[in-house]
Amino acid sequence: MKKKRMRNNQLGFTLIEMMIVLLVISVLLFVAIPNVAKQSNNINEKGCTAFKQMVQGQVQAYRIDLKKYPASIADMIDKGYLREGEKDCPNGDELKIGADGEVSIVK
Repeated sequence: MKKKRMRNNQLGFTLIEMMIVLLVISVLLFVAIPNVAKQSNNINEKGCTAFKQMVQGQVQAYRIDLKKYPASIADMIDKGYLREGEKDCPNGDELKIGADGEVSIVK
């Protein structure tokens, strides 16, 4: 009498299936990472513009209180119109105050 061999159903993934899944994930990452980096730069740029406008408002408050424009960002920090860490944009660009009180971004 011949014995039949029963094959156990093994639940799991084969090596080929796992490699295909890894390939799909890799392709998605190659597409997504450049877009995320581009958006990060865009966010920093908009943050710098908003920060410049906030500093411009503080320059006007300084002028109203002291009847003159500040000479520099350091002058505004010393007088308490800006906090110590508020001298540069979030993306690292520096702010400069002109003689007419206009705040500009120095790249």
